[in-house]
Amino acid sequence: MSGTFLTNQFLIAMPGLEDPNFFHSVTYICEHNEEGAMGLVINRPLDMTLGEIFSHIDIHEASPQARQVPVYLGGPVQPERGFVLHSPLGEWEATMKVTDRIGVTSSLDVLQAIARDEGPERVLVALGYAGWGAGQLEQELADNAWLSGPADPDILFGRPAPERWKAAAATLGVDLDLLSGDAGHA
Repeated sequence: MSGTFLTNQFLIAMPGLEDPNFFHSVTYICEHNEEGAMGLVINRPLDMTLGEIFSHIDIHEASPQARQVPVYLGGPVQPERGFVLHSPLGEWEATMKVTDRIGVTSSLDVLQAIARDEGPERVLVALGYAGWGAGQLEQELADNAWLSGPADPDILFGRPAPERWKAAAATLGVDLDLLSGDAGHA
């Protein structure tokens, strides 16, 4: 059964998925098991930088570079909660290991390190997450709401956010411009 789990995969919204939380989104699946799934939307930058978060959590000494890191809307669940998706894994207080190179940390120590330019080499900071109950994601996949495929760290951390949806689909050989949002019946 574990072969069907989508941990460390991209979940790419099909053009017809109209849920405003996930329209044209790419979600990085951080954990998927028989109990459900958790992921972070990686292509929804908020009108906010890490500098604003530092102010809210009383980190006053931060490098100008760290203050400019964009913050993303990771999903509709717990939008007040922060997550740092990062590579390399490192040693942080509260990290969920996704792969040998990628983790998701929700503890303050990683933000303090980023502020000092001592954090992980590559980061994506998100508020909130996307969550699915047991069997829910599998049903949405069966309903053709999503494409799934292997996550590419260069898309995850390096590609500009507006390009991530099409770039993630392109890794599967799919041109989203050619897919209609309407289901066809022969």
